[in-house]
Amino acid sequence: MDARSVIAALRRGEAPDAEALAWFARGLADGSVSDAQAGAFAMGVCCNGLGDAGRAALTTAMRDSGAVLRWDLGAPVLDKHSTGGVGDCVSLVLAPALAACGVYVPMISGRGLGHTGGTLDKLEAIPGLRTDPGEAQFRRIVAEAGCAIVSATADIAPADKRLYAIRDVTATVESLDLITASILSKKLAAGLDGLVLDVKCGSGAFMKTPEKARALGGALVETAKAAGCRASALITDMSQPLASSLGNALEVAEAMRVMCGQSEGRLAELTIALGTALLQSAGYEDAEMILRKAISSGAAAERFGRMVAAMGGPVQFVENWARFLPEAPVIREVIAPQAGTVTAIDGEALGLAVVGLGGGRQVETDRIDPAVGLSDVVSLGSRIAKGQPLARIHAAREEQADAAAQAVLAAIRFGEDAPPTKLILETVI
Repeated sequence: MDARSVIAALRRGEAPDAEALAWFARGLADGSVSDAQAGAFAMGVCCNGLGDAGRAALTTAMRDSGAVLRWDLGAPVLDKHSTGGVGDCVSLVLAPALAACGVYVPMISGRGLGHTGGTLDKLEAIPGLRTDPGEAQFRRIVAEAGCAIVSATADIAPADKRLYAIRDVTATVESLDLITASILSKKLAAGLDGLVLDVKCGSGAFMKTPEKARALGGALVETAKAAGCRASALITDMSQPLASSLGNALEVAEAMRVMCGQSEGRLAELTIALGTALLQSAGYEDAEMILRKAISSGAAAERFGRMVAAMGGPVQFVENWARFLPEAPVIREVIAPQAGTVTAIDGEALGLAVVGLGGGRQVETDRIDPAVGLSDVVSLGSRIAKGQPLARIHAAREEQADAAAQAVLAAIRFGEDAPPTKLILETVI
């Protein structure tokens, strides 16, 4: 078997069989497949597709290209994945809430991508916290705290790491098969019993339309099931930020307010919906009630504190979280230039404004400023008076705040009536 025969089959519109895809994934991982061959493979998949069976075969082959974790904890091992949005800090609330319900959550997460924030970047806004423990420490944190949110080690799905970098420079990112295999190879390598997928659509999402989100959700659920993992997906609205804050420390603060009973809204609603779906898949009766109690009682916050301390953060973080989180030196309100109803919000533009402030990366080597971002962003349907604040900017320098203010004003549109919004559009099972 060789790379040329696999690529030639793709060129002819023939999906390689499972054995060929497994061989190719091993070649990606060990370097025996060249960058040129990997690029040709990605283009072939992007142009001609793999079909359902081929997509599942590529996913399991990429999963098996490295270490696959096994757990013996006496309770279900569950996780969640989001396809990316703005103001989405669900993972920070959901992982400890699930742990407080008696399940285990070994969450392998990522960093910011494009206009969307990364869960690891958000966690690292907490002083001293490290998201790269070795496997032994990762296992210990999961066993003791019930959850750990960490980066993938070099041993987890190395074929995906190689192919992802190739896709980024060969214009083959937007392939349903490759997106599915990339997401699931890492998640399934964590040894999960159940997975829920939050597939977003709208102005702040990568998938702009419900149709595209539905197609991705279906592919993810069916492929996960074919690989032996219980899965479901929620198609959710990202026509506005999920939380009213965008930025790493600011989103940690949003998550803490939910866990400390100081905030309700779209963030809490989606956390409950995703967690309920996971607990129901694990056989829990009264799943929603149990999850709500885990949050309202403070049990989720306590689990989050355990995880933070075990990962090098402050021992008393939950009790004093506002004191520990960094603050930007320049804080400024963006004032509405006119009265009206907020009828549209360009979430991608707001996310890029945070990147421009230093809250995300424009190139991989950029250092993130954890304190910057936007807070108190208005929501769709809000009736705004002239001179009322639309958002609050947190910046390192005045000129950065000036640019962010212009971006916010351009991203928020006014009219007479806002279209009705619904957070959860449908469920894919």
